[in-house]
Amino acid sequence: MRAFRTTTPTTGRATAGPARTAASAAALGAVVLGAVVLAGCGSDGQPGPGGAGGPAATASPSPGPSTGSVTPGGDPGPGPAPGPSASGPASGSPSGTPPGPAAAETLLRVSRTGGYAGRTHTLIVKGDGSWARLDGRGRPEGAGQLAPAGLEALRGALREADLPRLPRVAMSDRPVFDGFVYAFVHAGTEVACDQPSLTPGLSRVLDRLPPFEPPP
Repeated sequence: MRAFRTTTPTTGRATAGPARTAASAAALGAVVLGAVVLAGCGSDGQPGPGGAGGPAATASPSPGPSTGSVTPGGDPGPGPAPGPSASGPASGSPSGTPPGPAAAETLLRVSRTGGYAGRTHTLIVKGDGSWARLDGRGRPEGAGQLAPAGLEALRGALREADLPRLPRVAMSDRPVFDGFVYAFVHAGTEVACDQPSLTPGLSRVLDRLPPFEPPP
């Protein structure tokens, strides 16, 4: 029996993309990768109440009136005690909840990398205004709470920025050396851009956020 030796055809060489500095390309790759790695830091994806396997499946209905409990002589016996009224307010359902993401959901995640030190920092803002700061390895660097007015201003800036209409990746032809590259994640949309490519809407979003770096 003869032994056959197979060879793997080689692909052609990758064509060079548009001329960009190696520093900007490396920074963009780092911030997009960092945003993907840090996507698991939020609390999204938890099942809400009433879902499969929730407590609604084990609730027992209120007992109905008896249909055969009659005492001798034809007098009906005492009926069951009435159950709780279904028209009362449901316990555990807070009133006055502001529109937008639930308190445990992530409203916005922004990663920033670059600068003179080339460091990466990430801010995560929840729907209730609580926020956390992480370093490039996902370690906590600080936390806080936005004021109600500040949270509403951030939501308004996000609506004006309109991330779904922006390019997914935007890099300037003339990148700023030691500048920053940002990755925004909001409502399932991710946008990455360098500092010169920031739109006015994205700049307003950054103005509504806490500092990316902890105080010295």
